[in-house]
Amino acid sequence: MAGAIASRMSFSSLKRKQPKTFTVRIVTMDAEMEFNCEMKWKGKDLFDLVCRTLGLRETWFFGLQYTIKDTVAWLKMDKKVLDHDVSKEEPVTFHFLAKFYPENAEEELVQEITQHLFFLQVKKQILDEKIYCPPEASVLLASYAVQAKYGDYDPSVHKRGFLAQEELLPKRVINLYQMTPEMWEERITAWYAEHRGRARDEAEMEYLKIAQDLEMYGVNYFTIRNKKGTELLLGVDALGLHIYDPENRLTPKISFPWNEIRNISYSDKEFTIKPLDKKIDVFKFNSSKLRVNKLILQLCIGNHDLFMRRRKADSLEVQQMKAQAREEKARKQMERQRLAREKQMREEAERTRDELERRLLQMKEEATMANEALMRSEETADLLAEKAQITEEEAKLLAQKAAEAEQEMQRIKATAIRTEEEKRLMEQKVLEAEVLALKMAEESERRAKEADQLKQDLQEAREAERRAKQKLLEITTKPTYPPMNPLPAPLPPDIPSFNLIGDSLSFDFKDTDMKRLSMEIEKEKVEYMEKSKHLQEQLNELKTEIEALKLKERETALDILHNENSDQGGTSSKHNTIKKVPTSSPRQKTYLHLSPQSRLFPGTLYVVMGLTSVILTPA
Repeated sequence: MAGAIASRMSFSSLKRKQPKTFTVRIVTMDAEMEFNCEMKWKGKDLFDLVCRTLGLRETWFFGLQYTIKDTVAWLKMDKKVLDHDVSKEEPVTFHFLAKFYPENAEEELVQEITQHLFFLQVKKQILDEKIYCPPEASVLLASYAVQAKYGDYDPSVHKRGFLAQEELLPKRVINLYQMTPEMWEERITAWYAEHRGRARDEAEMEYLKIAQDLEMYGVNYFTIRNKKGTELLLGVDALGLHIYDPENRLTPKISFPWNEIRNISYSDKEFTIKPLDKKIDVFKFNSSKLRVNKLILQLCIGNHDLFMRRRKADSLEVQQMKAQAREEKARKQMERQRLAREKQMREEAERTRDELERRLLQMKEEATMANEALMRSEETADLLAEKAQITEEEAKLLAQKAAEAEQEMQRIKATAIRTEEEKRLMEQKVLEAEVLALKMAEESERRAKEADQLKQDLQEAREAERRAKQKLLEITTKPTYPPMNPLPAPLPPDIPSFNLIGDSLSFDFKDTDMKRLSMEIEKEKVEYMEKSKHLQEQLNELKTEIEALKLKERETALDILHNENSDQGGTSSKHNTIKKVPTSSPRQKTYLHLSPQSRLFPGTLYVVMGLTSVILTPA
């Protein structure tokens, strides 16, 4: 009885110790993950788990997004996950996305995973037309996306039609021109072929460097109304706040860079932006939804924090990340160089092998021809020998007949007597016999000369046969080609050695290698301006080429606005306005402070960004 009670008590205590959990699904740009979360977990616990799973250290750019009644919201780090207005049906779904964007992707994005996630998100936004991209720039970006996915262009592998199933261009661009998919693919492939040698991370970074100059890149738009009731758009991004006409999301009517804002106050549903320059009027606006106001506030605080962070010295963690990234980049570059050398050596070995095989085949053909010539020479010699023997026999027969004719002539002379008639007839026969004997003698002499000539030809044929046999012997005894060494040739002594044993890879980094790499990086920076000029020329060339195929009636309002800005030189864009702002001025530095008494309720919340602080205090 006591044992049963004790067992029940231990079971109930064990049951109490097991925390209750719920299932969460995290959707990234290229994968989905599920986690079992404890009921008491806060947003930071779940966010840190996702970042650890992804191996992501640059966490300040990202957040977990969800949707409430068609309004986007972000998971708060200090609030329990289930206390948010999320669906309680399991699995609870969140989207892991970039919440804040860098000013300069190449300088700020350190980890390769960070670059990859930004690349996928920006690419989707361009294809979904949430970021406006000109047609010629769309083709260039598509070529870098293809390089990132397929690697170097190979005509034997990437044949016509290999991009048929790929979504590479916005539908707006495709519909704007009278061009077939094959024509688009041809132009994308032409640029794709020029990116040879770029690794995936390099191609993705080139994509981001081009995309970050687009007017709508990284801007979060919100519908607002000014104090006159006019409907406007508020844009919040890494550079500041921008006010747009609802019909023109490309060119802001007015911009407030973060270092030109004295403070921002928020009360009830009204925001007030006070510029640093007191001569500029205060700008007030309001939004109809409390959730939208909270989101605007979050984005303002987060972007302002990052704006200030960029203008300070890097933290120790960031310095370590950048040092590791440089070492990893150096390692990858040296590995690519080693692979390139091995590939070159392999190609040279294959070319040498092909050349030796070709020479061997040629020598075999020559041997076959020599053998056939030898056989023909032997047959000719046999025929000549037989013909010489026949001619010799004919000459002997003719000589015998000539002797018989001579004997017959003597007999006729001896018997040619008695009558003159017989004598005359005899003389006539003798004359005829002499003529015949002379002819027989000439024929015999000719036959003898012919027999001598045939003997001489026979000797020449035998001499030719001897030479053919000697040539065949030389060909058969000649060495074919030197045995190929299956081992790669030793690398030059000034190149670090790499040993691959199983899955282990050892690298020997020397100061000279790092100095050489630094010099190469500096050289690349110098060449960047020339490449940019060449790239702009290519973009203009493509734009001119496809302009004749444009369907003017299908141009959208953004297309028209972009063309107008291009014709004006883009002098009114928010990027040009921001670029004029100095990056480091002691008077313009702003800091952020949230007081413990701050609460996010209409009518009781104030947010102030001043020269020295941003303070949330009750009204």
